[in-house]
Amino acid sequence: MPDDSTTAAVLAALAVAAFACALFGAGARALRQPPVIGQILAGIALGPSLLGRLPGDPTARLFPAHILPYLGMLGQVAVTVFMFSVGQGLTAHSGQASGRAVAAVAVGALVLPMGLGAVLAVSGRAAFGAAGEPHAGSGTFVLFIAVAVSITALPVLAAIVRDRALDGTRAGTVALASSGLMDVVAWLTLAAITLGAGSTDGLRSGVRQVGLRLVLLLALAAVLLGVVRPLLRRWLRSTAAVPYHLPVAFALAAGAAAATTALGLHAVFGGLLAGAAMPHPPPRPGSSADHAPVPFVAASVHAVESLLLPLFFITTGLALDVGSLRLGDLVLLAVVCVVACAGKLGGGYLGARLGGLPRRPSATVAALLNTRGLTELIALNLGLASGVIHQRVFTVLVLMAVITTLLTSPLLAALGHRAIPGRERGPRPVGPAAVPTVRT
Repeated sequence: MPDDSTTAAVLAALAVAAFACALFGAGARALRQPPVIGQILAGIALGPSLLGRLPGDPTARLFPAHILPYLGMLGQVAVTVFMFSVGQGLTAHSGQASGRAVAAVAVGALVLPMGLGAVLAVSGRAAFGAAGEPHAGSGTFVLFIAVAVSITALPVLAAIVRDRALDGTRAGTVALASSGLMDVVAWLTLAAITLGAGSTDGLRSGVRQVGLRLVLLLALAAVLLGVVRPLLRRWLRSTAAVPYHLPVAFALAAGAAAATTALGLHAVFGGLLAGAAMPHPPPRPGSSADHAPVPFVAASVHAVESLLLPLFFITTGLALDVGSLRLGDLVLLAVVCVVACAGKLGGGYLGARLGGLPRRPSATVAALLNTRGLTELIALNLGLASGVIHQRVFTVLVLMAVITTLLTSPLLAALGHRAIPGRERGPRPVGPAAVPTVRT
């Protein structure tokens, strides 16, 4: 059990992290950027990249080594809760995933960036090796880079769609629905990568272990979606005790996270599956939207995220050091950014055009899908924790996520989609409320 001084240090670190993330997030919002950009920059600023370079190493004083395990644990709890809301968003937006446009965009905006990422990882083996990657060019590394440049951050995308008054437009709806489909594939691929990276036995034994764990993971998903979800849907419709919904949601997320951890996967996969298993029942007659089960749970989950997610940004910032990058690493960063943007913008635009969208809505879809943000950070932390990538490449990929997300707002503004003041505020919609009616 931590002593009083450790408890005080953890609480002080939480206060600093929350204040810094709120301050930087407000600054990003003032610049018409997603708040997550400011929060990521807050973590970088408080880490060795900036604050740690000042005399006396203020970073080590604010975040001493003995409290880092506690900060990391609280940050992972927040990320698991966040992935619960992502899972709910996937099931909500996948309900829109019909029609040629959504399928074409999902395929184009996933296959092209993954292909380009794989080509980059193979052809740039020497550059990645010079950046400190001993296994550059291996199958696991190539697949991870391919996924890393192809991820779209669905929660950040939904916030931008709302901010730019694109909710209900065909471009916004197609972008959200296709992003949900792509995220499902991306997270399944990351699960396979994590299982493969965690195998330390011989090739045949390692393949056998990975196969067994994948089967168990699919069985867990089948139980959650095929058994738990219908039972919860029936229970949510029949019970009138709203306060019980939140404990059930958190118990589901924690139980699923514990199960995936036992399988050798990260807890975030359990949070994602739990969110997908949490149903979205319609409000009962006579009840207000604020007291409906899902909005109540969504608001509570958002409150937990707001309190603890800053610790995830801080621990991420502590794990990277921009000052450690060499000239070759900066060149690699530029190339990775070009590949990531070309894959998402090109694949999204071509997919939308093949799906029947006009040029301007197709360009809007492409710009939206180039958004990364927090979801990318979670994936990169998985790669770092499993040893697939190391600090310098981790730093390069984090900066890529920031740069590509920063480009989204200027691209949308150039297409005539300017932010509407006030629409970005308030809790994020989750579930059926997040699914817009298409405006023509």
